[in-house]
Amino acid sequence: MIKKIVPYSIGQGIVAKTATETPAKQAAIAIAYENSAGHKNMLQLIQLRWLAVFGQLSTILIVMFGFGIHLPLVKMLVVLICLIGFNIASHLRWHERVYVTNGELVFALLIDVFSLTAQLYFGGGTSNPFAFLYLLQVILSAVLLEAWSTWIIVVITSACLAGLSLFSEPLSLPPGENGGLSRLYIAGLLICFMLNAALLVFFITRIGRNLRARDVQLADLHQRAVEEDHIVRMGLLASGAAHELGTPLATLSVILGDWRRMPEFKKNPELLEEISEMETQLQRCKSIVSGILLSAGEARGESAVKTTINTFLNDLTKEFISTRTIVSFGFDNQIQEDIPIVFDTALKQMVCNVLDNALEASPEWLRMEARRHDDSLIFTVVDHGHGFDPAILSRIGEPYQSTKGRPGSGLGLFFVVNVARKLGGQVTASNRAEGGAIVQLSLPLSAIKL
Repeated sequence: MIKKIVPYSIGQGIVAKTATETPAKQAAIAIAYENSAGHKNMLQLIQLRWLAVFGQLSTILIVMFGFGIHLPLVKMLVVLICLIGFNIASHLRWHERVYVTNGELVFALLIDVFSLTAQLYFGGGTSNPFAFLYLLQVILSAVLLEAWSTWIIVVITSACLAGLSLFSEPLSLPPGENGGLSRLYIAGLLICFMLNAALLVFFITRIGRNLRARDVQLADLHQRAVEEDHIVRMGLLASGAAHELGTPLATLSVILGDWRRMPEFKKNPELLEEISEMETQLQRCKSIVSGILLSAGEARGESAVKTTINTFLNDLTKEFISTRTIVSFGFDNQIQEDIPIVFDTALKQMVCNVLDNALEASPEWLRMEARRHDDSLIFTVVDHGHGFDPAILSRIGEPYQSTKGRPGSGLGLFFVVNVARKLGGQVTASNRAEGGAIVQLSLPLSAIKL
């Protein structure tokens, strides 16, 4: 019964009181992931805009000096300068701010549309083959924006193109081209097509990668939400069980106290020794139940105890040795600087749960090492058991993944992984070449440092 109860209490101090906040918190994180992907896409647009500036400037110079077509150079350069200024401002803004909303992406694309419209207005309107660059803006909006925003871009680009068919400054063509734009138009059309194709392949590929990364993050977020909901439900079950166990444990404590005072037991040293052992195990059960209730009722920090890292580790190992039956237990404390920390029941039970799992696999020999690496506290637990099955190693930390073959097995490491993750740490597991397993628990010192 003891081993059934202990895992259920892990992490309750972190999740029980925040259970009602989980949906709102998860929604906020989902929005953050969306905005983070938008930030990467905005950076792609900034890079694309620099290419557009270079391309427009090169095209203007080639048309004027290569084909001898007169263009309003000053007006076009003013448009380019404005576009450069906007891109510099965008780079500075999104270098400091990491989240981009859908509306901000719409505004950035509209600036590109209006810049292209201005250049086409001074370059012949719809008679300019580069008018097909509007398609690039529409396709980008379809990939980056929400559906309603994409239709806004479609309507605006269509209106701009219709306006250019009515209002634009005509091109001053060289002699021999006044009868039509066939040669120049076809050359420009080919260049525009190749430019559109190259930019679409290059940037749509990168933008698609950003969107896929966002989808992976959202899927991971959903998985975590499911696991945390499972933790909360198991914690509520454990809390109810702890309340129910309180009365029989108190009754047993009273009965053992009465037995100790009875003459029949006082005269028998062997019975007194048995009673002492029973009281020790009963006290352990009561401590476990108290830990469950404390963790289920208070969030982390409200029941925190101030101590130092070495004191915490020494007390934890002494309690573990005194309350478990183990032949050989080695503890290697490599932490030199005894820093002040705070801890609560959940943190202590998380470490003990790793040790309990290792002890069950290797009752004869067990070893734990504690060390500090940069700003992390690392616990390494080693045993001489059978190790983990490869299928379990690939799914470490998932519920009901165990070789014990009992209902409910595998929950211990599941809770350890989730509590460690909430504290900003991680849990890794591997098998030893000489037999046995290694479980490493890494926690940031900032999570427990005073």
